[in-house]
Amino acid sequence: MNLSLLSLAIAGTILSHTAVAAEDFADLLTQGKPILDARYRYEHVDQDNALKHANAQTLRTRVGLQSGKWYGLSALIEADNVSRLGEASYNSTRNGQSQYSVVADPDGSEINQALLRYDHALGSAVVGRQRINLDNQRFVGGVAWRQNEQTYDGVLGQLKPIDGLTLSYAYLDNINSVFGPGNGQYDSAGNPANIEGHSHLLNAQYVLMPELTLTAYQYRLGLDNLLGGKQSSQTTGLRASGAIAGVSYALEYAQQRDYADNPLDLDSDYYLAELGYTVKGVALRAGYEVLGGDSGPGNRAFQTPLATKHAFQGWADLFLGTPADGVKDAYVGAVIPLFGGSLQAWYHDFRAEQGSSQYGEELDLAYGHPIPGVKGLSGLVKYAGYDADDFAVDTDKLWLQLQYSY
Repeated sequence: MNLSLLSLAIAGTILSHTAVAAEDFADLLTQGKPILDARYRYEHVDQDNALKHANAQTLRTRVGLQSGKWYGLSALIEADNVSRLGEASYNSTRNGQSQYSVVADPDGSEINQALLRYDHALGSAVVGRQRINLDNQRFVGGVAWRQNEQTYDGVLGQLKPIDGLTLSYAYLDNINSVFGPGNGQYDSAGNPANIEGHSHLLNAQYVLMPELTLTAYQYRLGLDNLLGGKQSSQTTGLRASGAIAGVSYALEYAQQRDYADNPLDLDSDYYLAELGYTVKGVALRAGYEVLGGDSGPGNRAFQTPLATKHAFQGWADLFLGTPADGVKDAYVGAVIPLFGGSLQAWYHDFRAEQGSSQYGEELDLAYGHPIPGVKGLSGLVKYAGYDADDFAVDTDKLWLQLQYSY
């Protein structure tokens, strides 16, 4: 019996070695795939203030190459160009057109991703400029909605020691923000093209069962040149989510403290409770999200500087920076399959976390649909309407978009 087991082990080792030896270095090229993506967008912004209405037409072109694999190794390089079409009747944050409302899509070209990756049965490691999206991107994301995506320079390692458990760690020394690719005479401490500093992202996710996923995280952000380091923070939290017979839920809590050389004494909390139900393809969802306030000295409210913020607190983007009194966002919405496309509708009620201020209300609508006859081409119409009360001003935004992905 022991000799039989030994024979099988030796045979297995030989077969495994033969399979590995069969890999060819040329596979890196011969099994590679080109990357081609083009996204045209028209964005209109109308605000009830002294600023002129913004009308922006931009084209984001992305080209690159994803290599094949060789002994688990692979590489990716990807370049982006954002070009203005027509007149510059909008404030891109870099073009000096401060008489217009902001459409944060500056012109320019840069390397969006350039990385080496190693994949193993127990995990992976990535070195270089890369896309990082953790969990639902509430704290760390790529901000893919903007024409210039947010990417990260650093190292990301993920370990999967047992089924269902993923341990992630990333070290970052530079963040390529949506305001890039370069600084200029119109940049400020609030919108650097490159956010410098030393950050550590720790995330542990355990899928116990389809009904329960637990995630614990700590994000230590050293953001030296963002608002003078006042958004450097240490955020520690726990999230539980899952789905049972069409009913989904998410519960989350986090604490935020100051980190690195932040001159402010941070101490604020984050809460989320969300419930959803899917029936016949229609996904309904309601939630209550709170970012705690702390007004002085300085704005010490709970901030999420690396988040994909457009996906949260309304598409009008009035709360990209949390107000000093914090934000309470009660929302309800639905995603509905319609005529081969997808219709979204969301309503938000915004209030201060501290005090009794009613910030305002917002209605968001969107419809996306593949374009018939052209594989990879899709269209989108999107609207956000913010009705101000005690915060900001009435704001209407409209987007028309065509995107082709190869």
